[in-house]
Amino acid sequence: LEREVRELRQANEILKKASAYFAQAELDRPFRK
Repeated sequence: LEREVRELRQANEILKKASAYFAQAELDRPFRK
C-alpha cells in the first residue's frame, strides 16, 4: 500500500508538470484561426 501511494503521488506530479507545460505552450503559440 505504501509503495502504491508513493507511485500515485509521483504520477500526479508528472501529470501536473505535463499539464503546466502544455498550458504554457498553448499560451506561447500565436493563435491562427
